[in-house]
Amino acid sequence: QVQLVESGGGLVQAGGSLRLSCAASGRTYSNYAMGWFRQAPGKEPEFVASISWSGISKNYADSVKGRFTISRDNAKNTLYLQINSLKPEDTAVYYCAADPRGSRRYTKDDWLYWGQGTQVTVSS
Repeated sequence: QVQLVESGGGLVQAGGSLRLSCAASGRTYSNYAMGWFRQAPGKEPEFVASISWSGISKNYADSVKGRFTISRDNAKNTLYLQINSLKPEDTAVYYCAADPRGSRRYTKDDWLYWGQGTQVTVSS
């Protein structure tokens, strides 16, 4: 079992930045691929980014490439998502996810463990 707790969300103006964090506990965090998803009101969950257990392999949705950066610190059991140049369409609840089977997973059902989410709201 892996427990995930997101933090760092908030209300920001368009063009601003945020860094989301996801603290993991439970089983060995460094053995798990990690990912970020987001869900806007009335929409299905959307893949944002993922990272391999080593941190070497990273995957991004086309909509966030160049603006979002995923990273992890295995010594701190923490996953990060640096979000720059925020747009109103980035408004959503952001969730982190963990899975032992690898990072090339792009749908919600492919990930085993989930956090409770953190709200990001971008004003225009």
